[in-house]
Amino acid sequence: MTVKRVALLTAGGYAPCLSSAVGGLIERYTELVPDVEIIAYKHGYWGLLSGEKIVIDDEVRAGAHVLHDYGGSPIGNSRVKLTNTADLVARGLIEEGQNALEVAANKLKEDGVDVLHTIGGDDTNTTAADLAQYLQDNDYDLHVVGLPKTIDNDIVPIRQSLGAMTAAEQTSVFAQNVIAEHGSNPRMLIVHEIMGRACGYLTAQAAEYYQQWHAQQSWLPGIGHSPERWDVHAVFLPELALDIDAEAERLKKVMDEVGCVNIFLSEGAGIPEIIAEMQARGEEPEKDPFGHVKIDKINPGQWFANQFSEKLGAEKSMVQKSGYFSRSAKANADDLRLIKSMTDLAVQVSLEGASGVIGHDEEQGGVLRAIEFSRIAGHKSFDISQPWFHEVMERTGQKIVPAESH
Repeated sequence: MTVKRVALLTAGGYAPCLSSAVGGLIERYTELVPDVEIIAYKHGYWGLLSGEKIVIDDEVRAGAHVLHDYGGSPIGNSRVKLTNTADLVARGLIEEGQNALEVAANKLKEDGVDVLHTIGGDDTNTTAADLAQYLQDNDYDLHVVGLPKTIDNDIVPIRQSLGAMTAAEQTSVFAQNVIAEHGSNPRMLIVHEIMGRACGYLTAQAAEYYQQWHAQQSWLPGIGHSPERWDVHAVFLPELALDIDAEAERLKKVMDEVGCVNIFLSEGAGIPEIIAEMQARGEEPEKDPFGHVKIDKINPGQWFANQFSEKLGAEKSMVQKSGYFSRSAKANADDLRLIKSMTDLAVQVSLEGASGVIGHDEEQGGVLRAIEFSRIAGHKSFDISQPWFHEVMERTGQKIVPAESH
């Protein structure tokens, strides 16, 4: 296949890999096929629909390595669902009566794009597959090669998505500062709310990283600087059954003995209970263009703080959210290695004229390959049976009881 023009886009929420993945693709194309033109659509599908793009010039090609040192995305993101016509019309991205897939496909055709690289989650990449199919049905050959981005690490059947390891590490770093607040008041309750709508990976992995840090520290109990006060006392995930009363009884003993309680909370934990409470009051939660409940509007961290505060006899409660801190970080060394292997393969696959999402295929022996779009799905549950997670929970003193929905 002869590739003349390549387009890049990043979409969905941020993850600590976007900037580096963009840089890595530019570097690899420049290394292998420097004559290939590269463009980038600004703010993902928003830029594709509106025609806003950046032409990658020689200066950017020469300095693409700089992008590995930053978080965020230099070309910008947005949450745009091409099949949500009403939302697209309301935002002025298409006109009434238009088909967004047709508008986007025509723009790709007009721009002469041979290969589209999408860096995003399951929605981003399956939408790209729909675009490719539409163009093929209309006699235009477009190949789509996606890269898996999500801090939740919840893309089926991909073993490890880009940015998730860094996000977990940064979530632990955030907690190392915030948990110092346990001494700011007697009988302090700290709820560390962590991103994770339907998957508890980020919270679980961050808890393990925090516990590893905790185990390496020196303590001075004689002055009150004890490891117990800096510990994680509870971890709540969507995959775990929620028994508020039983946990309150356990944590009340911790509060009485230690003088504080520190909780790692995945924002998706307890969502069914929160929504049920809202609906009982005649309220309905707001939803985003993808139909997901806007978790920031229902504030699960505060709900948990309210549930536990009185039961634990807390004098003060604090809710701290690490999501934007962790997701906007630059990629760490582990993610940089993963990004390098995936961007190199993505370019190879595109030059060979194939399509798919690059990832270690859990259903085919963990081989790094271009996984068929038809097999890509979201909301993969975190596997709570893993031995390392059992060790995390043993340290908190919790029992592992699976949630019924998982």
